[in-house]
Amino acid sequence: MSAVTDAVRVTPATNPISQSIRDSLVVAKRNLIRMSRIPEMVIFGLIQPIMFVVLFSYVFGGSMNIGGTTDPAVYREFLMAGIFAQTVTFATAGAGAGIADDMHKGLIDRFRSLPMARGAVLTGRTLADLVQTALTLFVLAMVALLVGWRTHTSVGEVLGAFGLLLLLGYAFTWVGALIGLSVRTPEAATSGGLIWLFPVTFVSNAFVDSSQMTPWLRHVADWNPFSATVQASRVLFGNPGVSTSDAWPMQHPVWASLIWSVLIVVLFRTLAVRKYRSATA
Repeated sequence: MSAVTDAVRVTPATNPISQSIRDSLVVAKRNLIRMSRIPEMVIFGLIQPIMFVVLFSYVFGGSMNIGGTTDPAVYREFLMAGIFAQTVTFATAGAGAGIADDMHKGLIDRFRSLPMARGAVLTGRTLADLVQTALTLFVLAMVALLVGWRTHTSVGEVLGAFGLLLLLGYAFTWVGALIGLSVRTPEAATSGGLIWLFPVTFVSNAFVDSSQMTPWLRHVADWNPFSATVQASRVLFGNPGVSTSDAWPMQHPVWASLIWSVLIVVLFRTLAVRKYRSATA
């Protein structure tokens, strides 16, 4: 807390935007330092996606029909975009639990008493979660390479895919922030942050080809924001499983991914900041 207190005691910036950026970075630094002092948070965050990679690759790999083949190697390349996307969205639960914990301990009230931008507390928290998500994604990519995943496009396209994945993860952390501000305990925030993620991630093209779903479910999956990012990642990675659906998000997945993620950030950041002001008033 001393670093945060010292930072906000300096002469306030005359430009509100500059002050908001500065305060957000200070809060982000505070959360990153906290995470580094609790390494089990990072370790446990890595174990789950690694388990998903291994289980889906070797347990389901020989039974999934992708592009007319059940070759496990093809399924592994198809799978990884979905695992990456699922991993970044599951950061929602951590964001919600962290903010709920700060609320429960009264730390948010302490922040509110300081001369800092109102949205900086939440922005700093989500930025810190983004850094942790990027680290998790890097380690997961190394594991994916070990089990046989490969990309077949340029470095720029691969980096673009990871950029879209991180943007989706950042967008979903704002959903987690709103949940964390709306519940009373960190445990409730964790449960609330995970319950709705399962239908979002599984009613999608992440683990199976949506063309094999019933018509009504296929339409839901094709217009799922999560599916757009998965599809965009497959296109940019050059992996199998590119959809033949006529749905606009599947025909223009990169643009759809960008639009969905930006809309989620704008909507849920607005709601979360409004909730923050009323919750700590």
